[in-house]
Amino acid sequence: MTRLALILLMLAAPAALADAPLVVLDRTQLPFDLGPGHPANNPARPGNAPHAAWNSAGNTANAATTPGNRPTDRVNEGRVIFTADGSVVGYYAPNAGGVLNLFDLTGRRIAYRPARGTRSLFTMQGAWCGTVDGLRDGGMVLAVTPDCARQFSR
Repeated sequence: MTRLALILLMLAAPAALADAPLVVLDRTQLPFDLGPGHPANNPARPGNAPHAAWNSAGNTANAATTPGNRPTDRVNEGRVIFTADGSVVGYYAPNAGGVLNLFDLTGRRIAYRPARGTRSLFTMQGAWCGTVDGLRDGGMVLAVTPDCARQFSR
């Protein structure tokens, strides 16, 4: 387990059994390789841009209406996103190209992680909003900025 995953897991202890705990991060506490200052995580990098083919909202693989992305799709019952207090705030859905999409409970796409080159999350407008860290058991922790976390409750 990476050092960040361990720290995030401890911070999200009540939600540790959740499929993907969502924790709010302090960007100043992130190692350089996980933050937006690292070249691979830069929102201006072409592969991270919201208009890149696989990241695009226009790509049907990213739409909430696509089977597998719908909030009512049974597969998403096992892809829930929880907060530290145990509240369910959304779900995640990977697409065939490897992009990880994060949706709120209504199916609104909040953020995405590009298929390659970064573990960073980006908003639909292309702003850096956090990072994804994998856990040894195959789960993951979503560490997001306060602004990104608020998007799940709008």
